[in-house]
Amino acid sequence: MAFDSLSERLNKAMRNVVGKGKLTDANMEDMLKEVRLALLEADVNYKIVKQFLEEIREKARGEEVLNAVEPGQQLVKIVHDQIVELLGSEDAKIRYRESGITTIMLVGLQGTGKTTSVAKIARIAKEKEGRNPLLIAADVIRPAAIEQLQTLGKEINSEVFTLGVDTPALQTVQKGMLYAKEKGYDTVFIDTAGRLHIDEELMDELRRINAAVQPDEILLTVDAMTGQDIVNVAKAFSDALPLTGLVVTKFDGDSRGGGVLSVKKITGVPVKFVGEGEKIEDMGLFHPDRMADRILGMGDVVSLVEKAQEKLDMEENEKMAERMMNGQFTMDDMLKQFEQIQKLGPLSGIIKMIPGMNQYAGMIDESKASGAMSHTKAIIQSMTPYERAHPEKLRGTMKKRIARGSGTRVDDVNKLINQFNKMKKAMDQVGMMQRNGNLNEESLERMMNNAQSQMSRMQNNPFGKKFK
Repeated sequence: MAFDSLSERLNKAMRNVVGKGKLTDANMEDMLKEVRLALLEADVNYKIVKQFLEEIREKARGEEVLNAVEPGQQLVKIVHDQIVELLGSEDAKIRYRESGITTIMLVGLQGTGKTTSVAKIARIAKEKEGRNPLLIAADVIRPAAIEQLQTLGKEINSEVFTLGVDTPALQTVQKGMLYAKEKGYDTVFIDTAGRLHIDEELMDELRRINAAVQPDEILLTVDAMTGQDIVNVAKAFSDALPLTGLVVTKFDGDSRGGGVLSVKKITGVPVKFVGEGEKIEDMGLFHPDRMADRILGMGDVVSLVEKAQEKLDMEENEKMAERMMNGQFTMDDMLKQFEQIQKLGPLSGIIKMIPGMNQYAGMIDESKASGAMSHTKAIIQSMTPYERAHPEKLRGTMKKRIARGSGTRVDDVNKLINQFNKMKKAMDQVGMMQRNGNLNEESLERMMNNAQSQMSRMQNNPFGKKFK
């Protein structure tokens, strides 16, 4: 994810000051020096870094130290709040009209994921906000753009309006708006042409469309991987058009993220959406406070819960939990658990969202973890329905057959059965304590720690070492 290296450096700086009995100018300056280096290495604009540190110094010296809060922790809060301020103090959402058609135009350079972003944001508007969107294919320069948007439109079940590559973009947009009004659409997304670089021909076309349609939102798509150049691109587009927001794509890539931190301050344009994957659902609203939490290693439980609610079968999870509490945990339940976990994305990404666990994310070998998960699933899938329900009945010849069918060893089958038995025992204990009214916070925490340990070992310890 963008900000990974920044997060690591800032966490180190924060750890050096948290726990200090007294916050002095000396230890505060030591921390701010680390913060400065972290921000510059992350490609944050130099002027912004300087201003950022000055604001932290001013707030830290003018702040009354709370009795219940260590001075170091209070400084961490000040840094956190400044990052939120840098990213945008409030969630910047689409401003929908109360009546009539809300028009949203996406602009940007070629290769930033603009066309894909149109469909991804339209999906959010349709499924989460109850809108009825029409997509207008106004990129008549790139031959495959119209086809691509039509394919994506089918995927999200939304109509795409096009007059083909021989019709000028402005005429396509104008007729598309009339069509939207005629058909009763309440939201229109316009996919415009891009270039490999900024030129007057591109800007003139965008200005003409803007003057004719006067869209409610003009969103600029930028690639998180381009670093500091995001600022230059955003500045050029904001000088030519009244931008209302940014869509940052490839946010899951190995980028330093400094450009994203810089752009809001320099252009005054907030980040509204971030794309963290190639799938149509891998786009979400940008939450500055949650991102600040993640950057400082505080996790992002709210986003994790939202992701779980969106991607997991909650009804099936409830049934599974009920079976577990009633002592009916089977290999099928274990298999479903693994499949649900995989829906949430890479394990390192999940770990980063859990408070206090960010430092372990870098230890995960994704290929090893994925391989271990695949082997475990293959072993279970090689069992018969009866064997999954009664793994205790498995004998030597059965285990050999399962090992052959899953491409593993008998030893791997035995290890899985042992881990399953330990997990089942833990589940049975929780269920019994719940039925007897003995389930309290302390006992539940002890059970969860044991379950976490078992899961870690089951995945061949992909973290590289045990959690403490």
